[in-house]
Amino acid sequence: MDNLTSNYDLNLVKKLQHGLTAGGDELFQLILDPDSGFLQTLLKNPHLNEDHLLVLLKRRDLSEELINSIYRKNKQSLSHRIILALVKNPTTSGTLIRNLLPQLRLFELVDLINFPGATPDQKLAAERTLLQRLPTTPLGNKITLARRGTANIIGELLKEGQPQLFEVCLNNPQLKEAAIYQFLRGATASAETISMVARHNRWHQRPNLRLAILKNPKTPEIWFTLWLPKIHLHVLKQLAVSCRSNPAQKHLFEVELKNRGGI
Repeated sequence: MDNLTSNYDLNLVKKLQHGLTAGGDELFQLILDPDSGFLQTLLKNPHLNEDHLLVLLKRRDLSEELINSIYRKNKQSLSHRIILALVKNPTTSGTLIRNLLPQLRLFELVDLINFPGATPDQKLAAERTLLQRLPTTPLGNKITLARRGTANIIGELLKEGQPQLFEVCLNNPQLKEAAIYQFLRGATASAETISMVARHNRWHQRPNLRLAILKNPKTPEIWFTLWLPKIHLHVLKQLAVSCRSNPAQKHLFEVELKNRGGI
């Protein structure tokens, strides 16, 4: 038994020594070793470079301790590629990810959100970081985000009420009806953006959105002319007394109620 232990210890020492001195080409094979302790030793090898680390960080079975060691060892000279690889590794801790995300570019955050291998926590952290940047993001990038973003991102972009951006948001399949409803009830809705919703093939038939449009004092009169005749009488009466109509809209309510014998 002692001989077996001695042989094991000797083999382990030889393995660790080899890990410390192996050349660059051989390191590509050694970083595939399943032993986390041995991988820690490889980090001390002077021949280990960025290319080796990038291959290593693609592994999904690394320990959090090893990930932290990689970060600490290279903290002062982290390349952008290593930062991105660390963020994408599913073992990287939430704390470390939050420290690294501000260093990613805008559309790298989008890619991380859509990355199949990313964990829900990683995606959520990337989304929050991106949302914080929206106020200072150029319009052209916002338009691209409106095409590629998540429901939360598109909902935030929608609130800005910029017609050019708004149209793209309406066409994104990720957009939720609730986000449009909130927009129609908000201060940034304009006659132009309200009409965009009213004309849109996907949204114009939604009952809740139609009611929100008819309750908005900025809604163009054409939508009252087209929609009021199709509304149930009891709903029409409720709208007439409850919504914040402008004088022209109130007149249209009164005319429609009179036509139906409702007043």
